[in-house]
Amino acid sequence: MKRIMNKVTHKANMLAIKAKMALTNNHAEGFVDTAIKILMAVVIGALVLAGLYMLFDKTVLPTLVQRIKDMFNYAG
Repeated sequence: MKRIMNKVTHKANMLAIKAKMALTNNHAEGFVDTAIKILMAVVIGALVLAGLYMLFDKTVLPTLVQRIKDMFNYAG
């Protein structure tokens, strides 16, 4: 019986040590790094959207608007 209690106690102690090590571990990605990555993604996304808007504004949208107007002005 004492041997079983020693095993349980040993496992509990090992679990506590592992939990303490996990909580005190500071080898992770920092908040500043994550913020910079998010900011870069937002800026690049805005640039891509601005470029697409400029492309579609001059070439695609006028033709599309005219086709929609022609479609709804059908005199039959």
